[in-house]
Amino acid sequence: MSVQLFSPIQIKSLQFKNRIAISPMCQYSAIDGFANDWHLVHLGSRASGGAALLIQEATAVSPEGRISPSDLGLWKDEQIDKLKAINQFILSQNSIPGIQLAHAGRKASVSEPWNGNKKLDESNGGWETVSASAVGYHSNEKSPIALDKIGIQKVISDFKSATKRALQADFQLVEIHAAHGYLLHQFMSPLSNLRTDEYGGSFENRIRLLLEVLEAVQSEWPTDLPLFVRISATDWADGGWNIEESVQLSQLLKEKGVDLIDVSSGGLVSHQQIPLGPGYQVPFAGSIKKETGILTGAVGLITEAAQAEEIVATGKADLVLFARESLRNPNLALDFAKELGVDVSWPKQYERAK
Repeated sequence: MSVQLFSPIQIKSLQFKNRIAISPMCQYSAIDGFANDWHLVHLGSRASGGAALLIQEATAVSPEGRISPSDLGLWKDEQIDKLKAINQFILSQNSIPGIQLAHAGRKASVSEPWNGNKKLDESNGGWETVSASAVGYHSNEKSPIALDKIGIQKVISDFKSATKRALQADFQLVEIHAAHGYLLHQFMSPLSNLRTDEYGGSFENRIRLLLEVLEAVQSEWPTDLPLFVRISATDWADGGWNIEESVQLSQLLKEKGVDLIDVSSGGLVSHQQIPLGPGYQVPFAGSIKKETGILTGAVGLITEAAQAEEIVATGKADLVLFARESLRNPNLALDFAKELGVDVSWPKQYERAK
């Protein structure tokens, strides 16, 4: 019986050599949004480690869209060159370089995790944050500014410009970040969106900004290259965004030409109640795939080869994305292949250790 985790998959014009992808994971190691050698080694080692796809960390489409002052960005042309060099290495390893374009909204302007993950004000390197409504993530922090029509148009324009730069930097795949309580998710959930205009209230109004961002991204992104959207399938909180809305949204995104839904969950409110356990988010990916037929990616406490194989083999998802497990082991794809009895090619420099 063939091992499905190591079967190729064609998405648009690209063939992915297996179903293993590296999730976007913030490194908090950039200066003024610029990539450096840390990002080269971090991403490059996972490309040589056998993953089919590497999605670069949440990359801000504007300075105010960064989670922390140390996030990567793609808001100016000068940021392209280093990313292009990194992507050329990833491509040389027969892996696909992807980028997650993001705006943190009200969750922006915080210090790096090792510096306490604290809200920063303008006196200590922070900035004013924006959101769908003037409601903070924590009740004890300064409220964000509710975006007006001009501000909304700037967000859309920033995603469009960043997409153009992503193409110039040789990325082969773009993922729009509409999960984890960041700006697009803030518009989608009734817990953070209290607006009464055409961007608030009904389901159609709350997803409007995401659809407008999608259209702007598609105006710059080639139709033959893959386009993903990451969503939080549920807010894990009463009255919030839920799996039924996620299925409805995924059907719409499929009709509009999105190739895959990267299915995560949570992150919108500090009082969320998440029942953590191995593969706890996989059923959401399975539901969306079953109900809509769109390709899905599964994430969340997936740590073992057999577990990942079962997800793909039983049709719950088409890709399995690894985050913390790939931090622990950059070569997890090579190790999983050995464990599952699949002969895959190694970097020739490492073959003597195979």
